[in-house]
Amino acid sequence: MVDDNKKAVLGFFEAVSGRRLEDLPRFMAHDVVDHNKIIHGEADEPGAAFEGLRQQLAAFDPLTVRVDELIAEGDRVVARVTQRGVHGGTYPRMPEPTGRSFDVEAIWIFTLAAGKIKEIRAVSDRLGFFPQLGWDWPQVQGLRAAVSVFVGRCVSAAPR
Repeated sequence: MVDDNKKAVLGFFEAVSGRRLEDLPRFMAHDVVDHNKIIHGEADEPGAAFEGLRQQLAAFDPLTVRVDELIAEGDRVVARVTQRGVHGGTYPRMPEPTGRSFDVEAIWIFTLAAGKIKEIRAVSDRLGFFPQLGWDWPQVQGLRAAVSVFVGRCVSAAPR
């Protein structure tokens, strides 16, 4: 089972890197849930991940994902990857295309059932990603105030 799950995840990344959206149903369950919303913003509902990936490929061309490390246990597979691409297309919740390239690391966690991806969670290097593309940091109400308070506390607590 573990080896089959690894093969499904590798196939998923190969399909994404090869821009073969038609192959994704071989690796992803029809009701897959992608819990990533920082950029993607697709609905956290069954099947929405297909549209999220389509939109991501439209925004980044080329987009490649190199698997650097793959760890599996039971129904979970964790992949440490390097994602590379160029921001050449539009995408909801993203600035206009910059034409700039990026190279970032990410960790993807997959839950599989019956040999297909059922859930996706991922974290990536947003601190490296945004500046490479020349993007401003997203503005979240209250975030600036919270950061100012945090930094102020750190400065006042620092040894003198």
